[in-house]
Amino acid sequence: MKHILLILAAALMLSIGCGSKQSNKQMDMKDKKALVVYFSHAGENYAVGNIPVGNTKVIAEYISELTGADMYEITTHKYDSMSYKTCCDVAQEEQINDERPPFEGKIVPGAKNKEQARIIDNPTQADFDNYDVVFIGGPVWWGTYPQVMFSFFDTYDLNGKVICPFTTHEGSGLGNCVGDVRANYPHADMKKGFSIYGHNVGNGKAEVEQWLKELGF
Repeated sequence: MKHILLILAAALMLSIGCGSKQSNKQMDMKDKKALVVYFSHAGENYAVGNIPVGNTKVIAEYISELTGADMYEITTHKYDSMSYKTCCDVAQEEQINDERPPFEGKIVPGAKNKEQARIIDNPTQADFDNYDVVFIGGPVWWGTYPQVMFSFFDTYDLNGKVICPFTTHEGSGLGNCVGDVRANYPHADMKKGFSIYGHNVGNGKAEVEQWLKELGF
């Protein structure tokens, strides 16, 4: 009888240990320091007309609000005031020529961190090294992210981090974005991507929240 009790006690301890490990795994993701890196195009967009805030920025702000992640917007003035058709033509030419348009940006504290961090203009690699998780998002232009995002990929090394890609689109889904990010950061831990129609972003917060829960946030 004593032998049986010892076996039962050991089984109970193992069960508790396994349950604790799973809980810690979920907590680990929530406790990681996260950053949302994104490019978003305002102005004339397909299906939604002229918009003051780009579709991808709306999703990036949802992610920041729900996770507390800081934000880094990849910005360029190259496409300012372009019509939708002109922007499409320019984007296609950039991709054909494998161009790397210039960009700028700053790290802005997330919704839950505004009182604990400062805005960082023109961050260095060391500033990005402080993050464990990086969400990478943009519209899908000709099957992948806009070329200006590849300028960012060439500038900052995100290998070794958890990367969560997302896109806004009007029929392309994730396109080749996940594969292209993986090609640039082959040693990153790539997680399940998220995509949403640009004309649905205004009602898409619940979808974003569900995706984040699946990731462990």
